[in-house]
Amino acid sequence: MSELSDFDEGVVVGVLIAGASFGGDGKQPQVTIRMHTRHEALFGWLMDRFPEARLYGPYHHGGRSYYQWMARGTTLVRDVLPLLEARLHSGLDGPAADRLTEMCQRYAGYIARERDRLDRLG
Repeated sequence: MSELSDFDEGVVVGVLIAGASFGGDGKQPQVTIRMHTRHEALFGWLMDRFPEARLYGPYHHGGRSYYQWMARGTTLVRDVLPLLEARLHSGLDGPAADRLTEMCQRYAGYIARERDRLDRLG
């Protein structure tokens, strides 16, 4: 991941608060954003900053055209979670903070193991 400016961090956190799903697949946590294809430039901007995340699409389904950006595994734990943990709180957006807390609790073991692994790697 490239170094993020304060502006970059604000945009990322704002986009995630407004539109992200904080969940997982039962084994590992993931943060997902799904938006109309007219937001393609924003997805390109995100991929420039988080090149290990995944961008899927464009999909055309049910009369909708959209992209889906997903951060999980190392890029979620190393790059995305620290931004959210430092900036997202109930005073900013209670429902988003609750969704993040729930995801982190549900996947606490995975997150701890990945952080330990990353610490060992230096």
